Amino acid sequence: MRFTRRDTLKLGLKGGAALGACLAAPSIVLAQGRRPMLPYGVMSGDMLHDRAMLWAQVDRPARMRVEIADNPEFRGARQLLGPEALPDTGLTTKLDATGLSGLDTVHYRIRFEALDDRRGVSEPVVGQLRMPPASRRNVRFVWSGDTAGQGWGIDESRGGMTTYATMLSQQPDFFIHSGDTVYADGPLQESVELPDGGLWRNRVTPAKIKVAESLDEFRGQYAYNLIDANLRRFNAAVPMLAQWDDHETVNNWYPGQLLDDDRYTEKNVSLLAARARRAFLEYMPLRQRPEAPGRIYRRFAYGPSLEIFMLDMRSYRAANSRNRQASGDEATFLGQDQLRWLLDGLRSSRATWKIIASDMPIGLIVRDGDNFEAIANDHHGEPLGRELEIAELLRAIRDEAIHNVVWLTADVHYTAAHHYSPERASFKDFDPFWEFVSGPLHAGTFGPGELDGTFGPEVVYQKAPPEGQSNLPPSDGYQFFGQVDLDGESEILTVTLMDAAGNALHTQALEPQRA
Repeated sequence: MRFTRRDTLKLGLKGGAALGACLAAPSIVLAQGRRPMLPYGVMSGDMLHDRAMLWAQVDRPARMRVEIADNPEFRGARQLLGPEALPDTGLTTKLDATGLSGLDTVHYRIRFEALDDRRGVSEPVVGQLRMPPASRRNVRFVWSGDTAGQGWGIDESRGGMTTYATMLSQQPDFFIHSGDTVYADGPLQESVELPDGGLWRNRVTPAKIKVAESLDEFRGQYAYNLIDANLRRFNAAVPMLAQWDDHETVNNWYPGQLLDDDRYTEKNVSLLAARARRAFLEYMPLRQRPEAPGRIYRRFAYGPSLEIFMLDMRSYRAANSRNRQASGDEATFLGQDQLRWLLDGLRSSRATWKIIASDMPIGLIVRDGDNFEAIANDHHGEPLGRELEIAELLRAIRDEAIHNVVWLTADVHYTAAHHYSPERASFKDFDPFWEFVSGPLHAGTFGPGELDGTFGPEVVYQKAPPEGQSNLPPSDGYQFFGQVDLDGESEILTVTLMDAAGNALHTQALEPQRA
């Protein structure tokens, strides 16, 4: 059965088969000790034209109950029976709510029913999300990365993670978290002395006093961030498309790595990454498919004008190295399966704009000691190493006349606009394109970085700390996010780089190229 706005108002609770079993809400017992609680709020994400993921966590084993409506008063709401929250998922739950086509804004309300007493029902927590449009309309979304890194946690005396509040004030339709959603390798101290003599006072939990190694410690990284009221309010109002990078596990990791770090008793990074992936999937509103339950790369059409391709540049890479291999087989980065998936998706996409959400930049040189962590290898010549996959991708985009591809990324802890052109490049077989960099959301600020000339990047704009300064605290103002506005009529895509106070730093208006 298809769930439409008219169905909601007309049928009430009668026709919810597409969304799940309909049920009557039990009476609520007021005895606080018998009621479950939702300490970390609610969130939504992975929106498709007729469905979206809903997420919540509860403080004890309990059953999720969800109400969905097209109005904030929940008139004619449908009630859904969700899954049980159990310890083996860290008491997190996700419901893939289907049949939402025809709705513009979905209002949802989540409660939990105690498993040992059906009368013990939590207070409701309310959220909303805007669905992808069926026809052209204005769309606004934001992106950034890097939350609670480099020792800068939640200082409630300074307002907490205020960039999330600023992003919320922009009223975006959705948010792309570009990775480093947590810093599992970054323990916090209760206080950090600032250069001006002041103190940064971190709120600290048991999970944040050491590096994460166990599954519960990885879960604790996400729970810590959700203590922040700004983040909870943002999550309740703005659906998220999440990807991961390195700090969800450990800095600059790759599969098969063995750690040389005295902080860790577990040295097997692949084992740490398996635990980290599970915690990431539990705490993010990410849809898991039976055929690939741990896969993070995926795509989302957001109406006829926009499609988002979320990459995973961490799971399939070869070891970090000098990155000068002549064969791509020896320097895997995306991996051939993901690369084919991306090219097939770009070919088949009917959207005017194709956004590649990349957890790492293309042309910025990111070092890992004497090796390289990202794509660029500081060679400035023909593609070598990990650049070979990107060259293959860019050549195919040109040869198959795939227009209006824009890259969005984070990772490097400053903001920039880069234009790539074959006229400046060592490798010539591609069409010009833009890459926009943003972040951090709430972490130390660094940069700017050096560009590799292989694909001809040029800095059009950048903002980073003054020369000689690094790891600046969030209180210094060098926190950034990007905003993208799509005009529904003209389909002009406007990218604005913004700071944590909501100031527009740089604006780039991109006109669509027609076939």
